[in-house]
Amino acid sequence: MSTYRAFEVTGSRQFRLVEREITHPEPGHVRVRVEACGVCHTDALAAEGRRADPQAPMVPGHEIVGVIDAIGDGVRGRHIGERVGVGFLGGQCGQCDGCRRGDFTNCSDQPLVGTTIDGGYAEMVHVRSSGLVRVPDGLSPVDAAPLLCAGLTVYQALQQAKPRPGTLVAVQGIGGLGHLGLQYAARLGHRVAAVARGTAKAELAHRLGADHYIDSSAQDPAQALQELGGAAAIIATATSGASMTALVGGLANRGHLVIVGAAPDPVSVSAATLIFGGRVISGSLTGTSIENEDNLAFSLRQGIRPMTEVLPLSEAPKAYEHMMAGDARFRVVLDTTA
Repeated sequence: MSTYRAFEVTGSRQFRLVEREITHPEPGHVRVRVEACGVCHTDALAAEGRRADPQAPMVPGHEIVGVIDAIGDGVRGRHIGERVGVGFLGGQCGQCDGCRRGDFTNCSDQPLVGTTIDGGYAEMVHVRSSGLVRVPDGLSPVDAAPLLCAGLTVYQALQQAKPRPGTLVAVQGIGGLGHLGLQYAARLGHRVAAVARGTAKAELAHRLGADHYIDSSAQDPAQALQELGGAAAIIATATSGASMTALVGGLANRGHLVIVGAAPDPVSVSAATLIFGGRVISGSLTGTSIENEDNLAFSLRQGIRPMTEVLPLSEAPKAYEHMMAGDARFRVVLDTTA
């Protein structure tokens, strides 16, 4: 085989299935034969033309699981046939100021998979070896793929908030991120409150690990959280700044609101709310490759799995449209072996 299939996108949602020549990876890189790739809302950066040059063809996708089938010069500690994953961050450079201070997530010379370099809506992908994640046996490609981005995002948000075991943790939004956030929070030993609009997802939230369900359309979510003792941490996954604002008052003293949903509108908070009680609001952007290995190991041990809908690579544009329409329950995954 001398070529492989890939879906390129230009402009806004102009997908095109192409045949590309198979090439050897550059120094410091490996070639991965893709087995599965999750479809994430962040794929919109490529598919909606939100890039420096929207007319330059780009292959979206950054929740990639596959097998190494070629290794470039200078790569150490990797072997052909190894199961690996690739998330949104394509591997730190090791040379910039951020890397020299150990802040690999904010490396200033890090490719963004599926956005600044080609991603996983394809049968093959080339990536920096520093961005590779070892995928443990026991996790299927379809289960592992969404954990590499959606899973890591909420896992790292909980690590950042540092709530003590047994304290109340709230997860806002029961969707692609939130349905995983409930599982992580429960498995980490927290008392868990799910916050969402309406009651349609209440039963599911309890099955995923929630001890309490708060319908934000029927009651003040901040007051409801305070009646439960106040939240040591709130993981905000919904893409609404207004709905996040409504949660701030539900934080306990020293409570931490971590924002992972990229809302277009601002979050508003009074200075007094933060000063009195020492409350914190911060954002969290995914994590490093080694943190992702911790995430996968924890997910395997604790039985954390995404709820997925699986489509073949040939239906990538349909999968993307399905996800963007908000109809996915809850992560769409492309199976490149189908």
